Amino acid sequence: MLKQIAGDVISLFYPRVCLACGNVLFRKEEVLCFSCIYKLPKTNFHFQEDNPVARQFWGKINFQSAASFYYFTKGSKVQHLVHQFKYKGYKEIGSYIGHLYGQELIKSPLFSPVTSVLPVPLHPRKQAKRGYNQAEWFAKGIAESMKIPLDTTTLIRAFASETQTKKSRFSRWENVKEIFKIEDIGKHAGKHVLLVDDVITTGSTLEAAGHTLLQVPGIRISVASIACAVK
Repeated sequence: MLKQIAGDVISLFYPRVCLACGNVLFRKEEVLCFSCIYKLPKTNFHFQEDNPVARQFWGKINFQSAASFYYFTKGSKVQHLVHQFKYKGYKEIGSYIGHLYGQELIKSPLFSPVTSVLPVPLHPRKQAKRGYNQAEWFAKGIAESMKIPLDTTTLIRAFASETQTKKSRFSRWENVKEIFKIEDIGKHAGKHVLLVDDVITTGSTLEAAGHTLLQVPGIRISVASIACAVK
C-alpha cells in the first residue's frame, strides 16, 4: 500500500506518459496506453506468407518468412515511438513491443517453429555511442515471450557503416553488403532462426545479414521488425 501511494505521489510530479501518443498512463499501463496498444496500425503480415515485406526480398535472398508488427508512416505515432526508442534512450520500448509481437508470432505457423532470435548487430563503436542496440532490445522481448534463446554472439558487425537514412536502395546495399561476420558457423546448423531489426525500409541491412547467416549449413531464416515502410 505504501509503495502504491508513493508511486501515485511521484506520478503527480513526474507523470508516466504513453511513448506513442504522450497521454498520461494509468496505473496498470506500461510504455503504451491501452488505446495505442489496440489502435496502432498492425500489419498482421505474420499470418500471410505472401505479404509486402516478404515480397521485398523475393529474388534477392531465400528467407522463409518475413513480417513487421506495425506500418511506419511519416508523422505517425509509430514514427514517434520508433524515434523515442532509437534516439531518446527509451530502450524499454523495444522489449515491451517485442513481448507483444512475440505473443503474436507464436500463434503463426510461419514463425512458431523458430528456435532462436538473432538481432541485427551494431558496430561496437556505434553501440557504445548510443548506449544500446535497439534491435537487441526488441529481440530480447520476442525471445522471452516466445520462450526461445536470444543469441547476440553468433552474428557480429565487423565494420562500421554510414547512416542509411538518405541513401538509395542500391547505395544502402553497397553500404552494408560485407559488414557482417559469423563467429560460430555450426551453432545454428539445420535450425530455423529469427533475424530481427527495428524498421524495414529497403531491407538491405537484413538482406546483408541474411546472406552472411546463409553460410551456416542447412539454416533457415525468417525476419521480423517493429515496423515497415511498405504497404
